[in-house]
Amino acid sequence: MDTPKAAPAAKPATRHLRPSDLRAAAQLAVQATHGVATMAEGVHQAVWGSMAVPGGPVPGQTRGLTGFVYRAVHGVTTLVGHALEASFTRLEPLLGNLVDAPPETPQREAVLAALNGVLGDRLARQHNPLATPMTLRLNGQALDWQTPPQASAATPLRPQVLLVIHGLCMNDLQWRSPGLTEGDAPFDQGIALAQALGYTPLYLRYNTGLHTSENGALLSAQLELLAQHWPPGLRELRVLAHSMGGLITRSALHHAQQNGLQWPGKLKAVVFLGTPHHGAPLERAGNWIDVVLGATPFSRPFAKLGQLRSVGITDLRYGFLLPGDWEGRDRFRRQPDRRTHVPLPQGVACFTVAATTARQRSPLAERILGDGLVPLDSALGQHPDPQRCLVFPKAQQHIAYGTHHMQLLSSRTVYAQVLAWLSAQPAQP
Repeated sequence: MDTPKAAPAAKPATRHLRPSDLRAAAQLAVQATHGVATMAEGVHQAVWGSMAVPGGPVPGQTRGLTGFVYRAVHGVTTLVGHALEASFTRLEPLLGNLVDAPPETPQREAVLAALNGVLGDRLARQHNPLATPMTLRLNGQALDWQTPPQASAATPLRPQVLLVIHGLCMNDLQWRSPGLTEGDAPFDQGIALAQALGYTPLYLRYNTGLHTSENGALLSAQLELLAQHWPPGLRELRVLAHSMGGLITRSALHHAQQNGLQWPGKLKAVVFLGTPHHGAPLERAGNWIDVVLGATPFSRPFAKLGQLRSVGITDLRYGFLLPGDWEGRDRFRRQPDRRTHVPLPQGVACFTVAATTARQRSPLAERILGDGLVPLDSALGQHPDPQRCLVFPKAQQHIAYGTHHMQLLSSRTVYAQVLAWLSAQPAQP
């Protein structure tokens, strides 16, 4: 009788942790405590206000002994936060010797990407170790221009580069999807396209919680360095951008043109996959929730929960690209679309793939809903105002039916269409 094989031991969750995570978690805990106390005080004062009891000097604050208690909570929380910060900073070098985890794991990076998407602006503003810096990545490693990148047998360095950019709450590792059947090699659309076209694939990793315009300026600076320091010399650049990545690309190009940078002269083509050029309805729905919760004094403190979402997310309401689209405005206040129109760049071949979860022969009302996150008209650049439309030639548009937003990354049909588009434009010799 065969002895049953023991189940493999579960890998401890601690293998994904780094010493700096303790300091980062402490910062988040302190911020959460401040937030909960502020919300509780707001509800408290709303109740007092309904009985005509005056509040403190700032709306939502209490006065007297009650106000003193809340101020004490905030004060003690701040002191504890400073103490934890100092303690964990001193402990990090010692704890580093106890951690045998690899520098990064897909599971860890996926969690960090989601966290940065939701809270990335706060993490960056408070210098939290969990904030994701923007990096160009080759073979899974961040490029450091102090040390020239090294080619490998699988990824030679070529003058032609394909830049692959992820969307909100994601990272570069999530372009890789498992094979269609057991035993198939993982599929990475960026690598597959680069190999077929004779390009070197580079991936962008960035904090999706920052303003689109901030990430656009950062990306523009990164691409200028690439144009200056790429070892073979950068002759041609093409971009494959998913979702928010397309907005970042357009913002970066506008920034570069306004500042006279050189890299736009290398850009030959951009492929947008499910990019919300005119915004996403889910964020507009989130804005309605802000309005509804703020309608009464009792629910108003809870509106702060919805207002935790990052500036990167609120920029998606209408597809903001420029600083002027959001500067000096309350991003949670419901207001009309007043963004500056940024047309598609001249001299760059632009292609767009829009997805819809409906089948091709389904009713029109179902098809126009889009991929679950981005409506068809937004992904196609269409707008009720003709002056705001992005003009993609008909031959440079494709609708992926029966496809949701995330399937755009792994769809073989989408890959075949993108390859056909880019193959029609041979690389420069």
